[in-house]
Amino acid sequence: MTGEFQNAARAFVTGANTGIGRAIAVDLARNGIHVIAVGRSSMEATLAAVHAVGGRADALQADLGNVDGATDAFTKATEQFGPIDILVNNAGIIRRAQSLDFSEDDWDAVMDINLKVVFFLSQAFARSRIAANRGGSIINIASLLSFQGGINVPSYTASKSAVAGLTKTLSNEWSASGITVNAVAPGYVVTNNTEALRKDEARNQAILDRIPIGRWAEPEDICGAVTFLASPAARYVTGITLPVDGVWLGR
Repeated sequence: MTGEFQNAARAFVTGANTGIGRAIAVDLARNGIHVIAVGRSSMEATLAAVHAVGGRADALQADLGNVDGATDAFTKATEQFGPIDILVNNAGIIRRAQSLDFSEDDWDAVMDINLKVVFFLSQAFARSRIAANRGGSIINIASLLSFQGGINVPSYTASKSAVAGLTKTLSNEWSASGITVNAVAPGYVVTNNTEALRKDEARNQAILDRIPIGRWAEPEDICGAVTFLASPAARYVTGITLPVDGVWLGR
């Protein structure tokens, strides 16, 4: 077996409308994967970027903030396009406030999309692959806060720490069925979620001072790790959370 993807493999990528999700969708499509890009908002820019590299993608609108919306979208994707071989749990949100002031609504919103939906989409994917006696790949998007505590993001830190743990337990259960389960932990990336940090001059400079590579990541710096973990080249790699962080954690 080589590192090349099988012909007509399909990937279900959540939160693919912008940022890291869009970069992942484009890179998978560039490598011959049929991408089903899933999210609440328009995927026109993502589809255009995929087509620009000669790839194939289709879009599904879905509310990924609740389990029914996410799993219904997965079922619809399999009905419309065929079996899904790769699941990328990328969709996520963040809420910022000091822990003394953090609201229950903000806690629940973050935990629902960042963790609960990740589990139940993974469950739906694994059920479909095991029923078909086929393997597959799940890649979760974790965070540096899977390893660290962060500041003023209690629900985000809790959810991303849990994603790292969930990645291990699902790998333990499903690897014997040929399903690899891994996570990628991006460093500080130029996305909508980090706009507030980048606009804070003091915080932005403190972050840059900690990154040995000397810059924030672009979404395109993250997607290669996802493509690798989704590929047959990583068929014996499972249960890991791979930092892609410009040596932040090594500092």
